[in-house]
Amino acid sequence: MQNLGIRFPDLLIWFPLIAGLACFIMRDEKKSRAWALFSSFITLGISVASWLNAGNPELNGLTFSYEWLKYSGVNFAVSLDGMGRLLTGLTAIAFPVIFISTYRNSYKNASVFFGLMLLAQSGLMGVFCATDALLFYFFWELALIPVYFLCSRWGGEKRIQATFKFFIYTFTGSLLMLVGIIYVYLHTVPTAFSEHSFSMRAFHAALLSPTEQNWLFWLFFIAFAIKMPVFPFHTWQPDTYEQAPAATTMVLSGIMVKMGLFAVIRWLLPVFPLAVVHFDKAVIILSVIGMIYASLLAMKQDDLKRLVAYSSIAHIGLMSAAIFTLKEVGMQGVMFQMFSHGINIIGMWIIIELLERQTGIRKISELGGVAHKAPVLTIMLVVIALANIALPLTNAFVGEFMMFSSLFSYNVWIATIAGISIILAAVYTLNMVQKVFYGETVPVTALIRDIAWHEKFILAVLVLIIFVLGVFPKPVIDLTLESVKAALTRFS
Repeated sequence: MQNLGIRFPDLLIWFPLIAGLACFIMRDEKKSRAWALFSSFITLGISVASWLNAGNPELNGLTFSYEWLKYSGVNFAVSLDGMGRLLTGLTAIAFPVIFISTYRNSYKNASVFFGLMLLAQSGLMGVFCATDALLFYFFWELALIPVYFLCSRWGGEKRIQATFKFFIYTFTGSLLMLVGIIYVYLHTVPTAFSEHSFSMRAFHAALLSPTEQNWLFWLFFIAFAIKMPVFPFHTWQPDTYEQAPAATTMVLSGIMVKMGLFAVIRWLLPVFPLAVVHFDKAVIILSVIGMIYASLLAMKQDDLKRLVAYSSIAHIGLMSAAIFTLKEVGMQGVMFQMFSHGINIIGMWIIIELLERQTGIRKISELGGVAHKAPVLTIMLVVIALANIALPLTNAFVGEFMMFSSLFSYNVWIATIAGISIILAAVYTLNMVQKVFYGETVPVTALIRDIAWHEKFILAVLVLIIFVLGVFPKPVIDLTLESVKAALTRFS
């Protein structure tokens, strides 16, 4: 049905797409940088408006569909439920934060760089809004393709090897998912206009036997597990994060990994419920192994980027495990943590980028005493680092508490082993803070200056979000309640 009035999913997708294309034709670096920042604020405004008008019965603008390929059962169908609004909101917040925090960075062919960033934002918005399987696949690829070019053109010295590895992993996953989508499509119930349909509702009602669900489950899950990433599909991530430009790393770690978690909840659980119940323990065990493995590797890292990369794998592993407990408290924790993790990990990347910009060094062993020269930066880092290890009164504590509650009710031994990662996270995070920011100043940090006003402002915004959600999580929990119930409908 075509909706009247403002169509928020359309605006969230099309505005950054058009803004990105406009950015390509700009030749001046300052203009393209300013345009990217300005357009990201417009997108943020659209997202905020979609939140404020969610309960407005006179503005039916959160769902929209029109026939794209009529006789093939393909529709341009987009919608914003609670989970969609949460993740499009995270995407809308992240891009102006990223652009402001990296505003001093200079890029060769800046108009192309910022244009690709905005195209990636459009693709991400499409992934979180699409309710048609083929459209979802289209936006899945649209979000990834700009990242390939961003990493390969503006990355570090080993960017070609890292990008090639990233490409092989994600292309393989996408191909497996496409095969699965086509197979499920061929088993959907005929409609009045086409023999089959790609709509989400048709996929939920697809006529699939238990055996078919079992092997299709792995086609989809591997694609999503690569994107999260979950052990053992994670090996592309540390290399890519290390070599990608700072802004792209923030997009990858803060937002793009949520594509995999979102896809599991939106598509995997309701389409293959029998297979999910059959393989839930296997996925949980893989996720917990990944949590411990990544945490142990993080403890051994001397490179700040690689430490944060492995830390992210551990956090995503917990979210993956909690999803497959198939319990409401765990799913609610995942919803909350997807947003919280995005805020916290982007904050960590901003601080690492600010340090590297001034010192040219990322090695923990070569840094020290930063607190003497940059006290404001140190305060921000300590708060974000404590949030990253889920200290009470911070946002991550809320999500982790709910997810571990779910794991304990599922299996005490699995939850106990997973809980070891909390101790390990405290060890490697506090060790990093102590070695880099405290102790004696070393020659390379002697000339460090404290951060500029715009960097203080953007980090202060992130810290404010950390504390507000840690003390008052109810708005996010209420927002995603219906999405949680919908995801678990077939398991009640």
